[in-house]
Amino acid sequence: MTRKQRMLRELSAAQFAKWELHLYLDTHPSDMRAAALFAEYEKKCEAMRAAYEEEFGPLTAPTGEGAEWLKNPWPWDIERCD
Repeated sequence: MTRKQRMLRELSAAQFAKWELHLYLDTHPSDMRAAALFAEYEKKCEAMRAAYEEEFGPLTAPTGEGAEWLKNPWPWDIERCD
């Protein structure tokens, strides 16, 4: 397994744990231990994502003003002059 694959697998596992804690907290909002663990995983996921993106590039396409692919014209908007 490459370093890239290992980092993605570890990030995925951390995100899964964070999501499961999120679901648990929906039904157990007063569980402070789970809330603290969720916050820990949130920070861990953020750090792991930043480390991955620093080494291998972004995990998702950019959105907003910096996203060139969102700007007009779209390919089907261009008229051909054949």
